[in-house]
Amino acid sequence: MQKPRVQGQITFLYYRQIEPAAAFYEELMGFEVVEDQGWAKIYRAGGNAYLGIVAGEKGFHTPQEKNAVLVTLVVDDVAPWYEHLVAKGVNMLSKLEHREEIGIRCFFLEDPGGYALEVQQFLRPRQIEAFSAA
Repeated sequence: MQKPRVQGQITFLYYRQIEPAAAFYEELMGFEVVEDQGWAKIYRAGGNAYLGIVAGEKGFHTPQEKNAVLVTLVVDDVAPWYEHLVAKGVNMLSKLEHREEIGIRCFFLEDPGGYALEVQQFLRPRQIEAFSAA
């Protein structure tokens, strides 16, 4: 018997107020809405990477005071993202960092629901090839 195939992946985040999260992901991040169910929205972050936002009173989980989730967005060039989000007044959790020991440039920010996001650029050819858009 052949192993079943996974064709995609969606990470769902839960919010007390979905409207600020929707504005953040649509307007500031520029993510495409691919499914809008009213109390849940699914965005294409890029390629086959999806992020879902859910109104906490309707979803499988409820929003937490402190979220132990980190969503990492892999980009070709991290600097323009950093400049864009700083200019828009987004709550930044770090400055732009160069982490040679693991071959990345990155920064961290917080979305309206308190979720941490990392925007990351791989620097090593093997990493770039492994995580490039298919």
